Amino acid sequence: MSSIASLDLAHLFINNIFSKHGLPSSIVSDRGSVFVSSFWTNLCQQLNISRELSTAYHPETDGQTERVNQILEKYLWMYFNYNQDDWNTWLPLDEFAYNNSDHSSTKQSPFLAVYERDPHFDSVHITQYTPSGKLSTSIHTAKQDVKRELEVAINRFKSYADKSRASPPVFNPGDMVWISSKNIKLTRPTKKLSERWLGTCILLFLAVSITLATL
Repeated sequence: MSSIASLDLAHLFINNIFSKHGLPSSIVSDRGSVFVSSFWTNLCQQLNISRELSTAYHPETDGQTERVNQILEKYLWMYFNYNQDDWNTWLPLDEFAYNNSDHSSTKQSPFLAVYERDPHFDSVHITQYTPSGKLSTSIHTAKQDVKRELEVAINRFKSYADKSRASPPVFNPGDMVWISSKNIKLTRPTKKLSERWLGTCILLFLAVSITLATL
């Protein structure tokens, strides 16, 4: 949905957060109109929930949410179709894989941290083709792929700070590189859910301003 009313947000909160985890002690969000509305403000006050609102001067308040969204977007890139209109069917599997993967900050999965156990998900063995078997195999494959991609993404996030302080890499003609799609018009419907990097490509010459990534 492109927009949501305060009452709809309350229903989503009850159905997806409260029913599964109970009341949180605090909620971190941006300053969208629905999060600063009088209805949502009064509801949080009555439930004794502290609201943590990010600001333009301190966007790091909501940094964890932004990082999680980036990781989930990376998962979705692997599975949704070219028109990008089936992403919502994959989101529950992405959520499961993320919550069932160890995080660098806690050294354990969110499932284990919250429920003190990991969810049951043994290897799937399909002996014959059936519609249900195809779906089971897809779920198992998606879970394994997304978990592997999560580990890669987390390692990348950990290295970003060091890279920002390190000297830029040196490229030479003939190198195999990835090209940033930031300033390239793509044919897919949504830029946000399109490829961040295009390639690999052979570097023919060096320009003054060019964004590349090594293999």
